[in-house]
Amino acid sequence: MNDYSAVLIASVVALGLVFALLFVSRLLAPRYRTEAKASIYECGMVPMGQNWSQIRARYYLFAILFVIFDVETVFLYPWAVMFKQVGTLALVEMVIFIAILLFGLVYAWRKGVLQWK
Repeated sequence: MNDYSAVLIASVVALGLVFALLFVSRLLAPRYRTEAKASIYECGMVPMGQNWSQIRARYYLFAILFVIFDVETVFLYPWAVMFKQVGTLALVEMVIFIAILLFGLVYAWRKGVLQWK
């Protein structure tokens, strides 16, 4: 239990700090709403048109695919560093992992998700 006591103490302190800062922010933050605060913000430019605009789902799919493949490449780095020590089984597992990623990439490519229109 002594090994986890430091983690427990750090977690309690972190949660206490978060709640204390949220409470102080609630006490000190101004509560009045002005027209400037209620307006939408577009990179410092005066907004034109309506407040609501729809974005095509294709952009979200493209972003999600990017994040998935970007995060998956993070798993390749530790494997490459420890390549000599992990053995043949890890090589086979990594080949299967990369094959699944390539299958997903080919599937997305064929569905036309990667075409920017």
